[in-house]
Amino acid sequence: MDERAQTGRLCLVTGATGYIGGRLVPELLSAGYRVRCLVRDQRRLRDQPWRGRVTAVTGDVTRPPTLDGAFDGVDVAYYLVHSLGTGPDFEDTDRRAARAFARAAARAGVGRIVYLSGLLPAGVPEAELSPHLRSRAEVGRVLRTAGVPTAELRAAVIIGSGSASFEMLRYLTERLPAMVTPRWVNTRIQPIAVRDVLRYLVAAASLPPDVDRAFDIGGPDVLTYRLMMQRYARAAGLPRRLIVPVPVLTPALSSHWVGLVTPVPGSLARPLVESLRHEVVCGEHDIAHWIPDPPQGLTGFDRAVELALRRIREARVTTRWSSASLPGVPSDPLPTDPDWAGGSLYQDLRERRVAADPAAVWRVVEGVGGENGWYSLPFAWALRGTVDRLAGGVGLRRGRRDRDHLRVGDALDFWRVEEIEPGRLLRLRAEMRLPGLAWLEMRVAPDGEGGTLYRQRALFHPHGLAGHAYWWSVAPFHSLVFGAMARNITERARRAAVPRSTPRTPTDSAPRAHP
Repeated sequence: MDERAQTGRLCLVTGATGYIGGRLVPELLSAGYRVRCLVRDQRRLRDQPWRGRVTAVTGDVTRPPTLDGAFDGVDVAYYLVHSLGTGPDFEDTDRRAARAFARAAARAGVGRIVYLSGLLPAGVPEAELSPHLRSRAEVGRVLRTAGVPTAELRAAVIIGSGSASFEMLRYLTERLPAMVTPRWVNTRIQPIAVRDVLRYLVAAASLPPDVDRAFDIGGPDVLTYRLMMQRYARAAGLPRRLIVPVPVLTPALSSHWVGLVTPVPGSLARPLVESLRHEVVCGEHDIAHWIPDPPQGLTGFDRAVELALRRIREARVTTRWSSASLPGVPSDPLPTDPDWAGGSLYQDLRERRVAADPAAVWRVVEGVGGENGWYSLPFAWALRGTVDRLAGGVGLRRGRRDRDHLRVGDALDFWRVEEIEPGRLLRLRAEMRLPGLAWLEMRVAPDGEGGTLYRQRALFHPHGLAGHAYWWSVAPFHSLVFGAMARNITERARRAAVPRSTPRTPTDSAPRAHP
């Protein structure tokens, strides 16, 4: 889209592929702003319903040279990224990224920066904060000292369909009718509904130039985590939960517990849990002087939970915590050259003809994962997911954003949608812990005889000797897992189609490797 043909002030949004950024963009558009998205990979925006209404530039806040030109003509710049979970040096990475962003904004004459941060506990020295909150606070300082008026909005737990905090609360409450819990379940918290966070973010773009400070933002309720679980149970129609806090579960131990029970992996659960060690309650509500509360008031906890559950039931979860790629997971695209010379590329190929039209086969393919499973040996897939979670990976519990449709960038259990051509191709990139890179590709095409050719490829690019050993150790299981998957996908499509009299002959080829 040509920005010159649009009217309205121009907003630059980082993190547009993430949970908050993906929801903020359409809100800004509805408010009359022009939007430019700064992304590392523009393909991740391709299937967003608002893609045709925004412009996109390729850049990475951790690589300052890539920011040249991204801020040209920008009135308001939103900083919605972090490097949480990238390793022990994430605080340094966050610091450098914030400096690069702030300097680029200052050079371009940007009028305002808006940053979504974490709510800080009152009276706690910064050195005693969790690394997550300490880094959030430091990023705010870096942004505010760059010479660009900055509004730092500090929020605690965000309640909304698909948020990491909400998913953690939901799964803990639904899966454990009785639980032994860490002491932090008695910590007081001031949650905020995601709709109120978005309202503040949009309105912050119009703050006067002399407003350059941090604001605490929160909903009308102050609750303990224990009470939040009980009130969630009531809203979800569940019996009252038996919750017994014990002192032996440290934040580190309880983050592993959260990682095993909920879809949120330990790498994200730990900073969320560590941030609950201290009371996080708003110390002021000064934001109301510039952004008044709505006439009906801010959204209460019970109402926020009801809205989130309704969106989940109606399959209208527009973004999830898993919308953004997890730090440290593979991101290399699939080598598309058949004679790729980048090293060994192992593949398992399955082809089957089926007496059904391509649309019927595609419906089965696009429904893969989540509640539908992977169409073969559920125990084997569950075991692989458990192994991945024990190794610190995401496992199978991320599920799907939408039960019927997929788009580029969607998380799908321990895969991510790398490419989708509706009716023809679905390519998934593995985000599980592996000694290499892996993809699963499913293609659907007419077979020229009134039926459909289904083609399935699993590919693996090994890293080092461990990668080669991994492939050959699991290759014997591929005939069972991938072979059954191809058979069950085509059989399900055949059963859903009008019966045909023409017989089809399935063919499978054995695993092989390209040198």
